[in-house]
Amino acid sequence: MTVQQLPLSGITVVSLEQAVAAPYATRQLADLGARVIKVERPGDGDFARRYDTTVHGHSSYFVWLNRSKESLTLDLKDPRGREILHQLLDGADVFLQNLAPGATERLGLGTDALTRRYPRLIPCTISGYGTSGPWSDRKAYDLLVQCQTGLVSLTGTAEESVRTGISVADIAAGMYAYSGVLTALFTRATTGAVHPVEVSLFEALAEWMCQPAYYTQYGGRQPARLGTQHPTIAPYGTYTAADGKDVLFSIQNEREWAALCAEFLGRPELTDDPRFATGSDRVAHREELNVVVAERIARSDAEEVMKDLEDIGVACAGVNNVAEFLDHPVLAGRDRWREVAVPGATVQALLPPADLAGVPARMDPVPAVGEHTDAILAELGRDPEAIAALRTDAVV
Repeated sequence: MTVQQLPLSGITVVSLEQAVAAPYATRQLADLGARVIKVERPGDGDFARRYDTTVHGHSSYFVWLNRSKESLTLDLKDPRGREILHQLLDGADVFLQNLAPGATERLGLGTDALTRRYPRLIPCTISGYGTSGPWSDRKAYDLLVQCQTGLVSLTGTAEESVRTGISVADIAAGMYAYSGVLTALFTRATTGAVHPVEVSLFEALAEWMCQPAYYTQYGGRQPARLGTQHPTIAPYGTYTAADGKDVLFSIQNEREWAALCAEFLGRPELTDDPRFATGSDRVAHREELNVVVAERIARSDAEEVMKDLEDIGVACAGVNNVAEFLDHPVLAGRDRWREVAVPGATVQALLPPADLAGVPARMDPVPAVGEHTDAILAELGRDPEAIAALRTDAVV
């Protein structure tokens, strides 16, 4: 299947994007066939290109987030650069940006200005704390938002709070921007109405915080930090087997609890023990319960423990490191890896998680900075002499 046959073929997205949140949203649109023109600063481009150099000299973040896009360099402080951008917006369906607060307004590219000039264009803004309100002028990065939403206070052990190991605020915002743009495109196609989209990192992660928020607001205290133990379900966590490997398992209902007691722990009488009669009772007496569970698991190797738990219908898993994840049998058995080109090399990339039956994912190359500039300018009517002049003046 060619790009022209993918679900979003014919949709053009122009993006002033950097870092993680906006590039994640646009990469997902590109996966489905949208043409994504990534506008970068002349020279260095998106600063995420330089976060690290671990992937054949390229940034692991950038390689993950920017396949299947075209890179155009423009100096938007120069009127000639803005003129080129406006030519692109004349034929675009979506304009997506996550620049610093106020940056697009200073360039005349704010949502109100764009909707007046381009009635069919769907502007999408990703901000830190929203484009209105008391913190609208604040910059926000992933860890700052993890702290502001209280996520860091839930993550770690009783002795120490920690950040999550991936950029969850950025990823959440990118996911909501992606779904918001898809909804706006569908609405425009079916009703003709155009709705600008706005997502903030703070409000995206705030949505993910709603369960602990309800627990805290109505329970009078927030969930405790317990490492890999679950704060509101027991038993649910990691235990060390006889071979020193950790096994995680969870009990989700009373049927599983009864099976665990009778068939795994060999202690059917525990189901009648008032300390463990309900889920709340088991959480309240977690330490006593953990002693029983830990003693049983410590008598067997990890593989035997997991087989015994699976045999009675209890979900469990070993605790993998990243290298073990890369070799996971599910990824191999379901053929989830594809080869993607990066400048000067190729890498293995995972298919997008949402499979559309009969629609192969687009897995085109990751662009070098400004790789498509000349081609896009020619498409917009610039001849080689005009392009050369723009390069001489560092407009592109």
